[in-house]
Amino acid sequence: MSLANDFESFCGSKNFELSDEMDTAIKEITKKLNSKYYDLSSEEKDHMYIVGSMGRMTAVKSSSDLDLLFDLPNSLFSKYDSYESNGQSELLQNVKEILKERYPKTFIKGDGQVVVIEFTKYTVELVPAFKQSDGKFKYPDTHNGGSWKYTNPLSEQHECMESSNKSSGAFINFCHIIREWKNNEGFKFGGLLIDTFVFNCFNKCKFKDDYSFANYLEILKNILDYVGKLDEDQSYWYALCSNQKIFNNNNGNFVSRAKKALRKIQDAESNEENINDVLREILGNDFPKSENSEFITEKSLAFEKTYDNTEEFIEDVFPVDIRYSLQIDCCISQNGFRTFWLRKFPNKYIGIKKELKFSVTSTDCPDYDVFWKVRNVGNEAIRRNCIRGQIVKGNNKKIEHSQFNGNHYVECYLIKNGVCVARDRIDVPISMNVSLNRK
Repeated sequence: MSLANDFESFCGSKNFELSDEMDTAIKEITKKLNSKYYDLSSEEKDHMYIVGSMGRMTAVKSSSDLDLLFDLPNSLFSKYDSYESNGQSELLQNVKEILKERYPKTFIKGDGQVVVIEFTKYTVELVPAFKQSDGKFKYPDTHNGGSWKYTNPLSEQHECMESSNKSSGAFINFCHIIREWKNNEGFKFGGLLIDTFVFNCFNKCKFKDDYSFANYLEILKNILDYVGKLDEDQSYWYALCSNQKIFNNNNGNFVSRAKKALRKIQDAESNEENINDVLREILGNDFPKSENSEFITEKSLAFEKTYDNTEEFIEDVFPVDIRYSLQIDCCISQNGFRTFWLRKFPNKYIGIKKELKFSVTSTDCPDYDVFWKVRNVGNEAIRRNCIRGQIVKGNNKKIEHSQFNGNHYVECYLIKNGVCVARDRIDVPISMNVSLNRK
């Protein structure tokens, strides 16, 4: 298969489809709110909007958050606006209590700007709002004593569809591709910000009006180049079409990530390496292997049979939808020798017989389960039939010991409501030839 066919196959496997469970939940929530606020006993569609990435059609298959907006009667606005303090909070709490009648055993909270309903396999974030004459929606914000803010998701949805039509579907495909890059490498990158950057890049570059799959590698490089040149310290960006502010809550970490991903592609091209291998490293194992990679695998099959391939991949165990940050580190210790943290010396080789204490050092994810993966790499791991790589449930700490040479690595995953919402990896290079530094 050609690289163009590989991109086409990859993109075709990422389209999000609303599950039957989500569809049922939308209808039930809509019916409940319509009954309360409009005295409509069986209406399951009116006044409810699917917004966010799903509404813009840019969500990928593994997306776990369902963003909804319910249009409340404008006659109610004055009631909550007249509160001496934070009528916005009262509005969220009232909506929450109504939904608790329908889902009494489900965790529901009203906070900030949304009512959150945590189902087993996904989370609903519902914004109660008031539609304005210009098509915008006024919604509550409970922070700093309460205020009203505006959003215009319908204009964003329309612009996304227009951009997709103009680019023969490439706009939506690259919104998906950038999400897969984010999910595979495990860093926070908001959906609206992704769509905005892809939109800006498409308008700026035009790609010589060639949006065929044969040109997808060049388009990807252009987008990575565009993101890599952004100011990581910028306070906010304006969303496509609606021009609402999207604040830089993650210190622009996507800038350095984009630079690194672009360098990998450029280095592969200049060194005539297999580009599919690099794209699989950047976008994940769902990107197809090249025919050459399959040939190499067949030639090395006899060698592969000398060990058990026990490695597991998180994408095969849980849906991956990165929404939180995570950092792990490793404390290296041995009696009589200096202790050090691996992230402070990322290029330093570790001697054998060391105790390796891995731990979650920071995350903004609440209420999670922890899974670990320890992967031994190299000829010695193969000789010992000990590549490991199984994904195992644990806690915030994991203890290992350095035993033999190899550029090993450890990955950590945070699971919330059955979805991998944060991940991190740390390389663990081990060498028997390291000289030990005594205290």
